[in-house]
This record gives sequence, C-alpha cells and structure tokens, in this order.
Amino acid sequence: MNKIFERPLYPYFHHPDQDARTPAHHPVVIVGAGPVGLCAAIDLAQRNIPVVVVDDNDKVSFGSRAICFAKRTLEICDRLGVGDRLIDKGVQWNLGKVFFDERKVYEFNLLAEEGHQRPAFINLQQYYVEVYLFERLKKLQDDGAPVDIRGKTKVVDLDQTGDVATVSLETPEGSYQITANWVIACDGANSPTRQMLGLDFVGRVFEDNFLIADVTMEAEFPTERWFWFDPPFNKGQSALLHKQPDGVWRIDLQLGWDVDKEEEKKPENVIPRLKAMLGEDVEFDLEWVSIYTFQCRRMERFLHNRVIFAGDSAHQVSPFGARGANSGIQDVDNLCWKLAEVIQGHAPESLLESYNSERVFAADENILNSTRSTDFITPKSDVSRLFRDAVLELSEHHAFARPLVNSGRLSLPSSYRPSTYFCADVDGLPDKSRPGAPCPDAQLEDGRFLLQTLSAGFNLVTFNLSADRITLDSDTPLDLIAFETAHDKNQTLHERYLGAQKSAIYLIRPDQYIAARWTEFDAKAIKSAISAALGHTA
Repeated sequence: MNKIFERPLYPYFHHPDQDARTPAHHPVVIVGAGPVGLCAAIDLAQRNIPVVVVDDNDKVSFGSRAICFAKRTLEICDRLGVGDRLIDKGVQWNLGKVFFDERKVYEFNLLAEEGHQRPAFINLQQYYVEVYLFERLKKLQDDGAPVDIRGKTKVVDLDQTGDVATVSLETPEGSYQITANWVIACDGANSPTRQMLGLDFVGRVFEDNFLIADVTMEAEFPTERWFWFDPPFNKGQSALLHKQPDGVWRIDLQLGWDVDKEEEKKPENVIPRLKAMLGEDVEFDLEWVSIYTFQCRRMERFLHNRVIFAGDSAHQVSPFGARGANSGIQDVDNLCWKLAEVIQGHAPESLLESYNSERVFAADENILNSTRSTDFITPKSDVSRLFRDAVLELSEHHAFARPLVNSGRLSLPSSYRPSTYFCADVDGLPDKSRPGAPCPDAQLEDGRFLLQTLSAGFNLVTFNLSADRITLDSDTPLDLIAFETAHDKNQTLHERYLGAQKSAIYLIRPDQYIAARWTEFDAKAIKSAISAALGHTA
C-alpha cells in the first residue's frame, strides 16, 4: 500500500482564531482541500487575496480516484506553478483504442497536430496531484502569501447575513466561528455545504455498477487508453485499462445493475475477474478497489449569495470522458480571477454571475456528452444495443461509422459562445480562436510556447502590427505581447490566430480565454471590451 495515504499533509494545529472574542474575519474561506480547493487557494494566493482552506481530513484522498488530467487542465496548472511536476511524474498519452469482443475496431489520436507544449492527457493518481498542489501552496505561504490551511477542521454550520457568511467549525479541541465575504464550496459530490443550504441537484442517476481496481504489476501494455465492448473476460459488459506511474494500472469493469457492492469489493471476488482479463499467469497486487455508480446532475445555480460552488459539489458526471476533476479545476480557473477583481474593487459583484452562467453552460455540455457516452456504453434496450453493436462492427472497416463510436468522449474545454461577457469579432479569423474560446497554444520561433508568454492579468496579443501603432492609456490594465509570423516555421501562429487575415489583435482574459479580437487597432474598442469582460455595464 502506498505510504502517501498515511502521511498527514496539513495536521491540525491550534489557531489564534479559536481564541478570538468575536469571530475573526477572512475575505475567502475554501471548504475542501482536494484538487479543486487547492487550485482555488493557489490561484487566489498568487493574486494576493487572503484565503483560509478548511478540511475535515488532514491528508490526501485514499486511492487514485481521478487519474486523467487533460491538456487544458495542465495549462492551468502551468499558471499555478505545478505543471512541470505533473508532467514529470505522469504518464503522457494521446492515443486511444477501442475493441469489440477481442478485435480492435477503432483508434484515435487526441492531439495529432504539432505545436503544443502539453499532451492531450496525462495519467496521474489524484494523491500525487494533491501533494504537488499542497506543496505549491505551502511554498507560497512560506514566501509570505496570505494563505493558511487548517486540517481536522470541519464545517458544521454556515449562515449568511447580508454580505457576510458565518462559518462554524469543529476541531479536536472544540468549536469556533469565523466570518468571510465569500465561501467557495469544493467539498465534493456529497457536499455538506450544499446540504446546509438546503440545495440539491437536478439530472439523471444511472443504475449500472462499475468496479475500479488499481493494481500494481509488470505489464507490457502500451501507454494508451484501451476500452473494450463485450470482451470475452467480461461478457455482455465493458472494460477499461489505463497505465499510471509506479507500475500501477487502472482497470474498470462493468458489473451490471443488481449487484452486492460489498461482496464485489472483496479480494476473493475481484481477483478472479482480473485474472480472467489479464491472464492466470500475470502477477499483480491490489492497491485500491471501489464500486461506483454515477450521476449526471448539477445544481441549478452555482452562486448562492456569498457561497460559490465548484467541482463535484456543483455538478457530477460519469467517469467516462474524464470530466470530473478536469471540469472542477476549470471551474476555479474561471472563478478566481473574477473573485479577485471583485475583492480588489476593480469589478462589480455582478461579475460573478458570469461564473455562474459560463460554468453552468460548461456543466450542461459535460453532462450531455457524459450521458451520451453512458447510453452508448450501457444500452438500455435491445434496439439500442443492436444499433451500438452495428456501429462497432462497421467501424472496423468503414471510416464513416467511427465518429459514432462513443467509449467516452474525452474532456475538452468549453467555449462560452453564448456568454454576454465577450465582445468584438471579425470575419476571416480562425474559428478555433473566436471570442469565448480558450487560447490555442502554439510554438514560437525561440522554442517557447504562446501560453507561456501570457501574464496573470489581461493580455493584448498582436500579430504583425508594428509597436508604433499601439498606443494605450497608462491606466489601461493590460500587458502587451507582440508577435511576427514571418518566421513562423510551422505556421502554427498563422493557422491558429490569423487565418485569411494579415494581422490581428486579441484581448485575452486572465483565465486565457479570448475576450475579443480585431484586425486593426482601436484603443476605444479595446477599453470597452475590457470593461465588458469585467462586468461593467455602459
């Protein structure tokens, strides 16, 4: 068993807040020290926003849990200062294969084009992600960032009055209260915070049961995602295989509807299933076993006065597609710069409505994709099973059928096209870099990548415009970055940002989403677009 589970990262300590005559006040309290809560704390700390993280645990999550971290999440983690550590430890992959019975019928490359710094995905156990995020947060704290994390500190009540939330905390030494302007609830699918506010989910609950087994073994499977429909070792069901670091392999086996979960988790029942898949002669050790059913649901709103929900506390999806941790980290990537602008007085509180609208839209997109994947993987009628099996048969030899195969549409960042917080657009520029989309990465002439050049604030990125044509007021909150594409060897900048145009200007939000774009410089339009992105109404 991996010793990392046993090591307290943030043990309980007696805090001066516990001795205060009146509750101590903090701008932001984050409930939950999983990947989503830790990412939120790092992001706010880097923006010099004081934050307190509370968790009723004091160590990393037990078991690997989330393992697939997508390209966009890795780019966010670059900005948070942990991207390289994730990449160095993780297993990188772009290729997936789909099998029907024992035949390979389809394969796909999630990142076939060149000029990206990060791979489509890495596989990395969640406990490593939590350790690296915590160590980054601790480094910020040691360097003077206004942040602290309190283990064995459980939220037992939450009350909102006006512009303040009162948080009641329980510790090994008794209870105390603190107050906050904002509470970010990152406390998971069973969110006590959500229950305290009397809130619930809307959506679907699926009845199928799946076995997760993390096994340690020496195996020669390639570094790819392998998915089986109706394999001989799990007849009538599905299976999934992923490689993780440290010789650990993730195996998912569909069990069906009516099972005894406690019985199925017992080693004497798990091991024969794994031997049927891997072979009787393969030696392995069980590291972690779990049975799960899943839900595709969300809260109606993610913003409730002073309490903001993110990650699994706000929405739940099936694991097919790796949308759980990835969408949660993308939630706080959208939220934290906005919250910082509000706290620092640069934006009205109404800006946070854009977090609600944009991430509800993203959750609906994830739920739709996840539901479709689940319906394809687990047909609910004889007719739907016949359709699925026909698609799989055809896909082996006919390209037209392959887009219909759905073994879990893998996580991609959402484009917030319906959002009203994005502005100008012009014809002739590439669709992939339209306002509302995340910035595509591209390799530069000097070997760096475009996303590496962006600051943590608003950026104005120009292509093929001379500096003397760019004149901005000193009070315009922008970092200016200029590129020339004449020496763009691979044409990645031109293809991703210019298209049919010779020049372009892009306004990039702090979360690296494109707020507006033009082909000619217009200072007034740029200031107006920044104002709109910050939620200021004309």
